[in-house]
Amino acid sequence: MLPELSKRGGAARAIRIATVAEAESELDATRRHGARFIGIGEPDYRPALRQIDGAPPLLAVKGHLPAATRPSVGVVGSRNASIAGAKFAAMIARDCGRAGYTVTSRLARGIDTAAHRASLESGTIAVLAGGLDQPYPPENSPLVDEITDRAGLAVSEMPFGWEPRARDFPRRNRLIAGISLRVVVGDAAERSGSLITARIATDFGRLVFAVPGSPLDPRCHGTNGLLKQGAYRNHRLDRRHRGPSATFRA
Repeated sequence: MLPELSKRGGAARAIRIATVAEAESELDATRRHGARFIGIGEPDYRPALRQIDGAPPLLAVKGHLPAATRPSVGVVGSRNASIAGAKFAAMIARDCGRAGYTVTSRLARGIDTAAHRASLESGTIAVLAGGLDQPYPPENSPLVDEITDRAGLAVSEMPFGWEPRARDFPRRNRLIAGISLRVVVGDAAERSGSLITARIATDFGRLVFAVPGSPLDPRCHGTNGLLKQGAYRNHRLDRRHRGPSATFRA
């Protein structure tokens, strides 16, 4: 009934329902890659993600599902990260892991990669903009394998074979903000995907933390701007916010 209801509602573009053959083909691809689908009403679907507007009804996941059931902190930042910024992101990720959180990020170069690597043992979630078989950047394909082979999880709402396009990255960022109860932004320029993630997280009612940096470094202008707008420099998480206690230092 969806195409007909959409037409009655005045939609400009018709909805096409996938055929049974197309659905079975995608299920076969999922099994070949050692992945599975999780529906929005199933127990393994992230509760925090389920609460956002426009939550994906179906997610493709690969790796260790226990990572999906623990509270998560998002750590994002510049692809062209400073050495200090990458070290600090790794420190935050390790601290979060010790406190019982998974670390969610975008698999991007720089801050995101540092956060993923620092939380391989404790559990990290990589949210992909393309299909699970199309990680971006391609150089991080081995990192995806490390994440899924150890205590982490790779997640995507896109079909297998889907190569990410420019408009898919902001769409992916909303998943990171939805999965995470808090979002920490490291190095970030004034116009960056990290700030998009921070804005979406604020819209979802998540706490946003920013790491201050040198006013002379353009990679820090975005995070310094977040602090001016009211992002937290430090805050204590407590059990009322669905997670064990932890302290962020910035």
